[in-house]
Amino acid sequence: VYALGFIGVNYRLGGMSPDAGFDCSGLVHHVFKQVTGLILPRSSNDLSKAGEKISETELQPGDLVFYNTRRRPFSHVGIYVGEDRFIHAPSRGGKVEIIDMKDRYWATRYNGARRVNF
Repeated sequence: VYALGFIGVNYRLGGMSPDAGFDCSGLVHHVFKQVTGLILPRSSNDLSKAGEKISETELQPGDLVFYNTRRRPFSHVGIYVGEDRFIHAPSRGGKVEIIDMKDRYWATRYNGARRVNF
């Protein structure tokens, strides 16, 4: 729920705050730090090793979902919000938004999910 408050915040490479903007892993880092106090790894690839691997059928709000958007696995991360949707900071020129995981672009690039216990 906390992450939903950032919808519309500008994308910024390396960004880690609502004022500066977010990149995908910066959004995850900020949300988890504020909500749980956890300091998670800063890159999507490093985040892909945090917590426990879960199947798509096990997804619950707050789980991390990973995508291959730069021709390399785990190059993008978002936070699952339920009903096959996730929130993420998309790319240059974009804003934090909620996306349908079943959208063809995202469905073909899905790399898996992780649950970070706190």
